[in-house]
Amino acid sequence: MKLTVDIVSFPLEKPFVITGHVFETTDTVRVTLSRDGVAGRGEAVGVYYLDETAESMAAQLEAVAGELREPDAAAIQALLPPGGARNALDCAWWDYRAKAAGRSVWSLLDLSPKELTTVYTLGIAEPDVTAERAAAAHRFAHLKLKLDSDRPIERIEAVRAARRDAALVIDVNQGWTFDELREYLPHCERLGIAMIEQPLPRGGDEALEGFRSPVPLGADESCLHLGEFDTAARRYDVLNIKLDKCGGLTEGLALVAAAQRAGMALMVGNMTGTSLSMAPSYVVGQHCRFVDIDGPLLLAGDIEHGLAYRDGGKVGLPTPALWG
Repeated sequence: MKLTVDIVSFPLEKPFVITGHVFETTDTVRVTLSRDGVAGRGEAVGVYYLDETAESMAAQLEAVAGELREPDAAAIQALLPPGGARNALDCAWWDYRAKAAGRSVWSLLDLSPKELTTVYTLGIAEPDVTAERAAAAHRFAHLKLKLDSDRPIERIEAVRAARRDAALVIDVNQGWTFDELREYLPHCERLGIAMIEQPLPRGGDEALEGFRSPVPLGADESCLHLGEFDTAARRYDVLNIKLDKCGGLTEGLALVAAAQRAGMALMVGNMTGTSLSMAPSYVVGQHCRFVDIDGPLLLAGDIEHGLAYRDGGKVGLPTPALWG
């Protein structure tokens, strides 16, 4: 089995602002697994708040290249820890496995896929600018609004005034305190927020145990992988599964099963990659109430055979030419 690792950068259409960070490019690691004329691909962006970079992920992958004689899901889980490097390798293996078998990933998983509807994400900006962007995104039925502790309710009100029709979730990226959350919750309920993603800092959300929120709360940074699931399940209503966090589709599907057993709602998210990152997330999205696979829409340009994004935020199934 031959492993090829490439670093490919994609500029964003415009700078993307979240709590504490401004992104202008997406640097991806692309893995190709090939043997006997069959090739499978996977892509990772990594987890920025864990200091993963394209270079660090590439180094991890190259360090295990000699151990991939007969890869399978279990071997890949054992070779690398959760994170972007394992995600790229695991998703490449799923693609290779499907193509080598002459079957689709849906057939391998015994799934009948349904078309997904993604949110369109609005980065942090002045309230009037955010409202303009929300209005301009009129073809998307679902919006996700990035917030911090600077005038969050004013920003939500501006977006809601511009898009009374939209289903709206908000993502705080660890930017609030527990007191701020309690202060803002009645306003979020009044403004019809469907879910609040990661309001409190990772490692600082103990106050959520036993807390009853009138708006569902979602765990993103607070649950990276299966080893953190039990704690997150006690504190949150929704689990956001990102393949870059958990280390690939194999563990992503294990998290789906764990959340379903615990009665948690599910979301699939992304770290702003190309359609090659979104395609395996499309599999996880089959089980999710909330879907966030809009990464390619934030790029200046997507890869060949990319996903088709249509009115309403509908996203066409990935083709075998892309992945799976």
